[in-house]
Amino acid sequence: MNTRSWALLAAAGATTIYGLNHTIAKVVMPEYVGAFGFIFIRTGGATLLFWILSWFLPKEKIKREDYFRMFLAALTGMCINMLSFFKGLELSTPVNSGIFATTNPIIILLLSYLFLGEKIIKRKFLGIAMGFTGALILVLHGTEDNINAPNVLAGNVLLMINAIFFSGFIIVVKPLSEKYNVVTIMKWLFLIGFIMTFPVTVKEYSEVDWLKMPFDVIWRVSFVVLGTTFSTYLLNVFALRNLQASTVGAFAYAQPIIAISYAIYTENDSIDLLKGLACAIILIGVYLVSKRPIKDRRNISSS
Repeated sequence: MNTRSWALLAAAGATTIYGLNHTIAKVVMPEYVGAFGFIFIRTGGATLLFWILSWFLPKEKIKREDYFRMFLAALTGMCINMLSFFKGLELSTPVNSGIFATTNPIIILLLSYLFLGEKIIKRKFLGIAMGFTGALILVLHGTEDNINAPNVLAGNVLLMINAIFFSGFIIVVKPLSEKYNVVTIMKWLFLIGFIMTFPVTVKEYSEVDWLKMPFDVIWRVSFVVLGTTFSTYLLNVFALRNLQASTVGAFAYAQPIIAISYAIYTENDSIDLLKGLACAIILIGVYLVSKRPIKDRRNISSS
């Protein structure tokens, strides 16, 4: 297979892991590990893994002009993104978090328009409007709290914040992914992220009772560190190195299908008509945003 094929597989693999993570992580919180305690484990574990891996690879020095971008990538991707997602997932439901993930391509396009001057045609503006309409329906609908979702409205708002900052991370880290090795980027981003989140996460981490943690919880925590954190960031940055950011973002199509199917299969969540409608509206918006103009597709087919 060529590099593009491997990059597409990497993006698909990351999306699959993310989709499963919505339910796998939700089951653990907050009974065994609080959301912020989970972030301590994620960032600390990933920092350790990436630095160990870097010992076996050629050394790279980060250029001074990239320091601020590295900090911004860590702030958006390893700090605000992670904290808002896990707290939102703890307060809301796996289905809701899976649906919100579909807004990433729409937000990426909007941020590209606002900060990078990327032109947007009318069809894509319609897609953006539909995406945020679906997200608003989801934020406001079905906010009845229950034992597994103690504050759905606040959780939904945090999940929306997560989608915005993860999309920002994709845009910020893209130039870095084209200049440096994936492991070099990740070891520094997670170290910076661990330092930034430490004051917020250390208290909940200190409350984790590892001796009373059953194996069902241990493998889930391990999955979050090794799969959702270590593997997905490697896969995503590799994909970004070889694909357009919008192409990587378009894999969000599959994430809600995986997340919802797994949550329902494991009987950890359910979906109703309005949630399904919100998801459909968002996916149509993503389609309008991601669809190439006819002339662009002709150019690609003739090249």
